[in-house]
Amino acid sequence: MRVVRICSVFEPPAVPLDGPIVRFDPVGGMQNHASCFSRELDRLGVHQTILTTRPPGAPRTASFGERGQVMRFGLPTPRFRQLYAAQAWPSVARVAGGGDLIHAHQGEDLAVLPLARHAAKTAGVPLIVTVHTSLRHTLRVSDLRSWLLRAAGAPIETHGLRHAAAVITLTERAQRYLIADGLDPARVHVLPSAVAGDVTEPGAGAAAEVLAGIPRPLILYLGRLHPQKDVESLIKAMTHMTSRPGTLVVVGDGPDRARLERLAERLALAGRVRFTGFVPHAEVGSVLRQADVMAVPSSYEELGSVVLEALTAGVPVVATDIGGIPEVIRHRETGLLVPQRDPAKLASAIAEVLADSQLRDQLVSRGQAFARRYRIGVLAPRLLRIYEDVATAHTARATEQPA
Repeated sequence: MRVVRICSVFEPPAVPLDGPIVRFDPVGGMQNHASCFSRELDRLGVHQTILTTRPPGAPRTASFGERGQVMRFGLPTPRFRQLYAAQAWPSVARVAGGGDLIHAHQGEDLAVLPLARHAAKTAGVPLIVTVHTSLRHTLRVSDLRSWLLRAAGAPIETHGLRHAAAVITLTERAQRYLIADGLDPARVHVLPSAVAGDVTEPGAGAAAEVLAGIPRPLILYLGRLHPQKDVESLIKAMTHMTSRPGTLVVVGDGPDRARLERLAERLALAGRVRFTGFVPHAEVGSVLRQADVMAVPSSYEELGSVVLEALTAGVPVVATDIGGIPEVIRHRETGLLVPQRDPAKLASAIAEVLADSQLRDQLVSRGQAFARRYRIGVLAPRLLRIYEDVATAHTARATEQPA
């Protein structure tokens, strides 16, 4: 099996995750998802060519696993990041011609579906699309950028998915929306993000040292600092936690960091809110094991991989009741759910987990049991079966067509 994977973001190159690369969002759910599945498929014998953007410090081409290759396109500057598709357009069909299928990953990117559709049509191979963020159903309009993205992206999404041989969603919720849009139910599969084994294995310890000596209890946020994630509400929630103050540790980086740091200072929380910047994904397990509770305050989300990682690592989760999160965080069973953009209720839920050891133990036990179904060893074979079914059906149709 030979697969050409197209995604606007992928795992970061082996360079320090600071400076200009921060503006490329080198660490995130889609990056982890694509990397996790790609590495396991490589282990299962799948040959992969991964086409993606080129962040600062990244080589244009690099080997991947035992059988794969990463090809990076575009300029290593965030302002012109979307132009990667223009550079990739002339060569993507040639690359696709050596594969059995195209697998595109759609996030908040207008270019990936037209590029993948062009590659599949020109090379005469089937197209599979994983929808990480539906521009039609998941994306929430909060500013001019998101309004333009939704206005332009919704019709691109609709057209692209109708021409896909198979569509993969991360949640049943997204599956229902796409079927209601008119997609054939037989072509829409649910395959959530997966958790790799390194989340439960000790890391090198460099990231864990960053958290050493921080006053407990330790409230952890792990992810991009972007308006979508609404870390602002989490910082404001700290002003409501007076009886059991704790320390909020914000692990991650992104375009919202400077504004959030100013907010913490303005609220006199500088000593109770710590910003660490990005950590390598290999160190996520070390960070999670030191947390007393994980907070996921997103304003929209299909399914955050960090939620699954926290459950697997035995960290109780408090998350907003939005998107596909309730499919994983079942209230008072595998975690606690709160309304979005409500700092007071977010603070109350965090404080309850910290104060009630019996509730905490129940959430950890049930969360870990529930998370076993999301291990990469369970989910990657399901993706491989989708590949095989699509490739077999495509070959059968080509054989039946008259010369």
